[in-house]
Amino acid sequence: MERRLSAILAADVVGYSRLIRADEEGTIAALKTLRADLIDPRIAEYNGRIVKLMGDGMLVEFASVVDAVRAAVETQQAVAEHNADLPRDKRIEFRVGINLGDVIVDGDDIHGDGVNVAARLEGLAEPGGVCVSGMVYEGVRDRIDVPFEDLGEQEVKNIDRPVRVWQWAADPSPSASISDEKSEPLPLPDKPSIAVLPFENMSGDPEQEYFSDGVTEDIITALSKFRWFFVIARNSSFTYKGKSVDVKQVARELGVRYVLEGSVRKAGSRVRISAQLIDAATGNHVWAERYDRELADIFELQDEMTATIVGAIEPELGSAERARAKRKPPDNLDAWDRYQRGLWHLWRYNRDDYGEAEKLFQSSIDLDPGFGPAYAGVAYLLNSGVIMGWMDASDQTLGRALRAGQLALSADDKDPFAHYALGRVLTMHGDFEAAIAELEKAIDLNPNLASAYYGLGFALTWSGRAREALPHFHKAIRQSPHDPALWTFETMTGFAHIQLGEYAEAVEWHRRAARHPNSGFWANLNLAVAFVEQEESGKVRAAMDAALELQPNLSVTAVAGMLGSLRRDLKGHYLDGLRKAGLPE
Repeated sequence: MERRLSAILAADVVGYSRLIRADEEGTIAALKTLRADLIDPRIAEYNGRIVKLMGDGMLVEFASVVDAVRAAVETQQAVAEHNADLPRDKRIEFRVGINLGDVIVDGDDIHGDGVNVAARLEGLAEPGGVCVSGMVYEGVRDRIDVPFEDLGEQEVKNIDRPVRVWQWAADPSPSASISDEKSEPLPLPDKPSIAVLPFENMSGDPEQEYFSDGVTEDIITALSKFRWFFVIARNSSFTYKGKSVDVKQVARELGVRYVLEGSVRKAGSRVRISAQLIDAATGNHVWAERYDRELADIFELQDEMTATIVGAIEPELGSAERARAKRKPPDNLDAWDRYQRGLWHLWRYNRDDYGEAEKLFQSSIDLDPGFGPAYAGVAYLLNSGVIMGWMDASDQTLGRALRAGQLALSADDKDPFAHYALGRVLTMHGDFEAAIAELEKAIDLNPNLASAYYGLGFALTWSGRAREALPHFHKAIRQSPHDPALWTFETMTGFAHIQLGEYAEAVEWHRRAARHPNSGFWANLNLAVAFVEQEESGKVRAAMDAALELQPNLSVTAVAGMLGSLRRDLKGHYLDGLRKAGLPE
């Protein structure tokens, strides 16, 4: 393969789909004119080579970073002048990203990490602006008089390392705002903040407007039930309905970090709903998905779409918050950040990270003794630590977990996660009736909390009601298919099938659970028991070896302690299966 070092410029049109929908022929003609009159001549002037055109975007290669940046900045300035006399809805604006990197040459095309980073930088740029990598900035800082703002290190999609980003922005223009008034950005709340913009009706049928509005309103209502979210009210979000907006500007005007936007398209008896969650601070897509459904019962479909979208958003937003907290300097962490860092360690599911998580949760409590989620985190961690064998199953440990759960509820008895954490602890105490009541209360407070359905299924399974538990496990998996705790949902589903004597189903679920990178030993341990019952002796040893590799000190006695209050006859049968599988006493 031929390789070379190149300055790569990636550009695309802001809001191209909207412009095409409004005036397809006019937009294409205007874009061609801009290219012929303003863009292509400057690329040629600075010795650039257009590698390829991609509808609303282009990829250009330069031999010099100075030439690439000069071409980009002068082109953006020329386009801004061209747009000055045009109506806002007719303006064509570009985002540009420039990177210096090694590329693989394939005929006239180029590939490689250097190209991918340029594309991600373009996504971070303001409309009319240019974002460059740290290497590009170092190459031009003393050579051209162009002011750049340091955006720091940014996590970008599909790149396994942070990228240092510098931004040049054109003079502020009203084109990106829905208002002519200049105002200071609203301060961000002290917890994750999100605005749900009205989903766009793309059906071409004004009568379907009620459906897209209904989806938006239901999502706002459902997200509001997560008490760790700050959700902009419906009336404020709907002031943007029907208007062309820039997500970063919306976030500044509403004082939020995240924006959810989407569209609804109906064709015959089918409906397609697309949604994307954007971190407005960086412009990065946190999550995006498309759903296709039959339009049989419109209200049932609306409920399903709301639950599905909200169930997907909650863990993704939580993951984004944990990543953001982890990037902050340790001496600049507030109670919320420490709690999020604690969760980051918690979901890694290993002994050392659990120790770090406990310290961070306690540090969060020390900073803010009234911060309920940190108490709930401690309760969950201690309970889970016993189940994973990383903490002793003593009355002292479970007593601390119970006290933490009670303190979480005292801090906020309307917090569904507090009820969930307390319900999990009560399950390990063997108080199944109280546990089920707490978990049902968590679901009542937030019907979209996947972990609460999992907790309810866990309590039912532990009390010997495995058949009743299965629908709750399935609900949790359906609502949160990318949950960091998904392997536990799948493991407990398999465990319920073991209780029911359905060993083929148990094997299937435990194999799924064992594939997750953060999966614990339980999936393989349960596989060994299921294979014993199926008399698959050759597979028993492999499953047991995999479990012991993850937890070398496993024994029948140790597992008995981890199973805690599991109904006595069920525990006895399971432990006998482990003995037959060869686990030492």
